[in-house]
Amino acid sequence: MPYARGMTSGKTMNLLRPIGRVTRLVALWLLAAVSTAQAQNLTVATDSSLVQAMAAVAKAFEAGRNGVSVKLVVGASGALLEQMAQGTPADVLAGSDAETAALGQQRRLLQPDLRSVFATNTLVLVVPASLNLPVQRLSDLSRPEVVRIAIGRPAVEPAGRYAREAINAQRLWPSLQRKVVNASDVREALDLVAGGDVEAGFVYATDVKDVAARVRVVETLPTTTPVRYLAHVGMGSQQNTLAREFVAYLRSDAARVEWQRFGFGVP
Repeated sequence: MPYARGMTSGKTMNLLRPIGRVTRLVALWLLAAVSTAQAQNLTVATDSSLVQAMAAVAKAFEAGRNGVSVKLVVGASGALLEQMAQGTPADVLAGSDAETAALGQQRRLLQPDLRSVFATNTLVLVVPASLNLPVQRLSDLSRPEVVRIAIGRPAVEPAGRYAREAINAQRLWPSLQRKVVNASDVREALDLVAGGDVEAGFVYATDVKDVAARVRVVETLPTTTPVRYLAHVGMGSQQNTLAREFVAYLRSDAARVEWQRFGFGVP
């Protein structure tokens, strides 16, 4: 009997070795499959003026959710909406103004959300620090020394629309229109001013800190429409629940700390 038990034990061990290897492989495959199933990728299209702060907020959002990865797509919010209309996937559009958000909902590209404002900003007039220009206020842009003025393209860039409002409020558009250089977004407008390629430009107050030594803030400009950033879930989002969580997170206390750290106002 001891011998029989030994023979049985040896055969059993020989049979279990390959079975054990197969079992381990199956277990690893199942673990990988579960991990893949748990991984959630969220694409957030965000206005270029928000990119640094949004990256910090997205990182904090990921940290609190295992397996979640947020990818940022950056540009002028109007241009991002057009990309969504052409089929480019985006779970969230963050940083649009009220006009862009309304257009997105009208075209059934964005889901409605009545509590969508998460941050605010102000519009400023800037000139290159390297140029000794006699510009002390908005009306000085009519002076002959000012030849080129950078403005975000109003059709796609909210900052461009805010700039037009400020100019129109002082009835200066007829005298300034020929000087306008259309920028693709507010960051390009800032780069044109900082590089001395234009004599003036309209940007957000939060943009200036990155190039503070290269530009001079002339004036903080009032706008008829408050500068507010809105966020909406994309109508075609494949991560609807997670996207809604992200939009809500943009208004959380943790996110508010980040917005204020980067110089934004909070509602």
